[in-house]
Parts: sequence; C-alpha cells; structure tokens
Amino acid sequence: MKSQSGFTLVEILIVVVILGILAAIVIPQFTSASTEAKESALVSDLQAMRSQIELYKIHHNDQLPGTVSGVDFATAMTSKTNQAGEVGTTALHRFGPYMRNVPSNPFNDLNTVELDGTAGDDSAGWNFVTAAGVSQGLFQPDDDDTNQVSGDAHTTY
Repeated sequence: MKSQSGFTLVEILIVVVILGILAAIVIPQFTSASTEAKESALVSDLQAMRSQIELYKIHHNDQLPGTVSGVDFATAMTSKTNQAGEVGTTALHRFGPYMRNVPSNPFNDLNTVELDGTAGDDSAGWNFVTAAGVSQGLFQPDDDDTNQVSGDAHTTY
C-alpha cells in the first residue's frame, strides 16, 4: 500500500491563522507610515516656501508676494519681477523666479494659495497671511486633515 504525503486540512488552517495574526500586527504599522510621509513632505514644502518668501521680501523692499495689484501669489513666486513686484521680461525684471511652481499640499493635493483666508477650512492648498499684524507673512497649510493628525499643525510647522 502506498503512503500519500501532503498537508492535512488542520495543518493548512493553522498556517492560515498564523498568517492572519501576523498581518493584523504588521498592517497597522504601514498605515501610519503614509501619514508620517505626508507630514514630512508638508514640513519640507513649508520650509522651502517660507525661505523663498523671505528672499522675495528682501528683493522687494519688505513687500509680500501677492500684494501687488494684478499679480497673484503664484505668479509673483514663479515669474521674473522688478523691484516693485511687477511681472515682466525686460532687464528691469531681474528678480525671481523663486519657485518653479507652488507645491501641492500633501493632505488635500491642492496647490492653490488663499490670501488672508481661514486656515484649516480646506478651501485651498495653502493660506498666506498678508494682512498687517503679528501673523503677517505666515505661510501655512489650509487643510483640515493636518489639524486632525498633529494637533494645531498650523502653528507647529
């Protein structure tokens, strides 16, 4: 009589249960990695934008991008400008561009900049404060997800 070799149903079920337990332990660790990567990208983008805004201010006599009549924030940061902040291509327009484009906010995938809006209302990718006051010149994320992830992210980043 021949002996058949192979796994029994009980052995296969035990292996499946063990794999299920391992998956239940490992998968939650990867879901937080995605959020951490987004936060890291957000911090990096904020640092880059804030440094370029400061450079713009230096070149334009403490004038903020997006405050010149007819020139929005994105255009001011991605075009050549003169000292008054006007966009053009002549030799007088020797400043900039400061960025190739405005980066997308990794939490809402928007690259739009709202001037003096409400931070955290998710109406744009970023909020930029141009109004006079303590927060003037503050560039911050404009998404509600950021607040949920790490408290008040608009002031901590």
